[in-house]
Amino acid sequence: MLQGYNRIMGFEEISHTADWSVRVWAQDLPSLFAEAARAMNSLAGVVTGNDPRVKQIFEAEALDAESLLVAFLSELVYYQEQENLAFDVFELKVEEPALRPKGVSKGQRLRVDMDGAQIASIDKAIKAVTYHNMKIEETTRGVEVVIVFDV
Repeated sequence: MLQGYNRIMGFEEISHTADWSVRVWAQDLPSLFAEAARAMNSLAGVVTGNDPRVKQIFEAEALDAESLLVAFLSELVYYQEQENLAFDVFELKVEEPALRPKGVSKGQRLRVDMDGAQIASIDKAIKAVTYHNMKIEETTRGVEVVIVFDV
């Protein structure tokens, strides 16, 4: 079973019948997103080359944190599949925009400054990030989520 953790944040693989599943935890939402990306790379067995490093910015807006997480991880899957890039350094900012004039929330906004490199090798590609039973919850460790990947 794959694990990567310390007291503050980490992840562990969860047994799942056909797909891959991982439990991820961190002290706050931005750290949770970064750790989820690390878990996804670890599950897929991604190894990056050393040079040159590539910088990229990702921005998204969604109604909830779960949708933002799926959008972020799906973007990383896109880069792996289409650009042969994997990112391993993340600076994330999650914010809730102001209310619209009629009092309807726009949801949450995410901005990620990412740093990565060309993929040297990958054990198994992830096809998609699913919403299956996904719910970000507050825990004694901070926040936690279970993510199921279609492989």
